[in-house]
Amino acid sequence: MKNVSADAPLKIGTRGSPLALAQAYETRCRLMAAHDLPEAAFEIVVIKTTGDKVLDRPLKEIGGKGLFTREIEDDLLSGAIDIAVHSMKDMPTIQPDGLILETYLPREDTRDAFVTLGDLTLATLPQGAKVGSSSLRRRAQLLSYRNDLDVVDFRGNVQTRLKKLGDGVALATFLAMAGLNRLEMAEVPAIAIAPEDMLPAVAQGAIGIERRQDDADTAAMLDAIHHIPTGRRLAAERAFLKTLDGSCETPIAGLAELDGDTLRLRGEILRPDGSERLADEISGPVAEGAHLGQTLGERLLSRAPAGFFDWRAA
Repeated sequence: MKNVSADAPLKIGTRGSPLALAQAYETRCRLMAAHDLPEAAFEIVVIKTTGDKVLDRPLKEIGGKGLFTREIEDDLLSGAIDIAVHSMKDMPTIQPDGLILETYLPREDTRDAFVTLGDLTLATLPQGAKVGSSSLRRRAQLLSYRNDLDVVDFRGNVQTRLKKLGDGVALATFLAMAGLNRLEMAEVPAIAIAPEDMLPAVAQGAIGIERRQDDADTAAMLDAIHHIPTGRRLAAERAFLKTLDGSCETPIAGLAELDGDTLRLRGEILRPDGSERLADEISGPVAEGAHLGQTLGERLLSRAPAGFFDWRAA
């Protein structure tokens, strides 16, 4: 196992948002408990990514999921950090050569949250109301449900989005329940949305820890905090996403759930303007999760006409 101490701390790379830091702190706490190490044996290293720097343009205009990971992974490959902590819904399905992602912490609430400062629900929003979201998935799902709404681009961390609501940029927005829970923001007026009404993003609510593939000592440290059920669920969801070649530019949703030795995977793809939605589900042995994900992805792809994901048509 890696020999870490206050003089030679394990360097944990992360984005600098309050939520990203909360996830890094959780990782540190779990490693401290698992290996009986002091806080000084770890160093949190904040790394600014392209997605954090460019806030005045929609994500679809500046790239895919790598927007929130590229600089962190560069530092991991160079040895500037030892591990990287990620929100798994931001992660591409293929890692750069030399890196591996196989450690997951226990998954939080996977549901989306409807947030408004007024006494409203998704059903009672006035016609034509502005709803803020930077997620093409949420945009497409929302327009599929209510195509009268005006969905405006809404980027930034939780605090920034709440300020935008207060400033009247939009009447409502969506956040992830996992983020609100990890930030202990029970005061936020959030209504959790059942997956049956809004299927979440693939891997929503999950934290992944990336390392260098040849770093066996760090692998041994991380093995002690890996949550096997979360890993099994994500194996199915990420295989589903990979089959669909999913990115931040494509409205894709997916959720795997375990019931004993059986895994149930639900998935859906949508036209970016919400005009068409294709959904399906599959169940099978937990051990075959990746195969189930690939099979479900292939099913939906076979039903999708050419140009189904073309956001320019939205």
